[in-house]
Amino acid sequence: MESRPLRYFVAVAEELNFARAADRLGISAPPLSRAIRRLEADLGVTLFERTTHSVALTRAGEVLLAEARFALDALEAAGRRARRAAGPDRKLVLAVKADGDGGLLEPVLERFAADPAALPVTVRLCGWLEQPRLLRCGEADAALVHEPFDRTGLDSETLIAEPRVAALGAAHPLAARAHVLLADLGLRPGDLHRFLEETRKGGRDLAQLLTRVALGELCTLLPASVAGRYPRPGVVYRAVPDAPPSLLAVAWPQQSRSPATAALVRAATAVAATARDGDGGGSGTGQPVASTNASSWSRSGGPGRA
Repeated sequence: MESRPLRYFVAVAEELNFARAADRLGISAPPLSRAIRRLEADLGVTLFERTTHSVALTRAGEVLLAEARFALDALEAAGRRARRAAGPDRKLVLAVKADGDGGLLEPVLERFAADPAALPVTVRLCGWLEQPRLLRCGEADAALVHEPFDRTGLDSETLIAEPRVAALGAAHPLAARAHVLLADLGLRPGDLHRFLEETRKGGRDLAQLLTRVALGELCTLLPASVAGRYPRPGVVYRAVPDAPPSLLAVAWPQQSRSPATAALVRAATAVAATARDGDGGGSGTGQPVASTNASSWSRSGGPGRA
């Protein structure tokens, strides 16, 4: 299947209007309509329910939309990676949220540099959960990212599990306690990811988030390593013993066969395996998590699904 009919289909599926989709694609509506009908004929399914007043996706169209977006993204990512590989200065791009490496970044880079397959590393600092998109679109080769995240098209290894702490303003009523529970914050374990997404809206970095905490605008939960590395006036950290742990993973594209990316993941899993309290190999609070893919990847010589 060619990419052009898929691009046409995605435009119509997102606009649900042939005229708007044609404007977006820079073509006229009649050839767009003909291209969609040829695609339906080739697939043997109806992708759109059309009336004189509306266009709606069929169930088959909904399935194809998800698959087509992924296929087009993968095609563009392959092109980006090929251009980068052909460039004069080959390098590995590691996507990391600033302050979101669990203390592993420096020791991972140090261990990676000693590997014969290592390349120069560019650390791509990004916002909350931007790493999966950067991996899928070919702008990064590997990432350190907190779970849960969208794993579509990605493989990953969980590295460390850290307890969580509540970040509270010094004047917050709960700040006087030795520890707090999720119920004290009006939360249940299943609410945690949604709650974290809400508290991080409007800010890309920890400094902004902690400023809002100090001002009493919000409270949030953070990995315990953050409390030790980022003390701040006006903010207190309290243990939350019933909160699920914060999990940090290394992730990479499923189709990657880069020896350098494989070496980076080996370095990350090795550093995480030695992360004990205060040993310099990690955050000082994280506990190592058993690897599931690294050994088979090491045997095969490249990153892929184990």
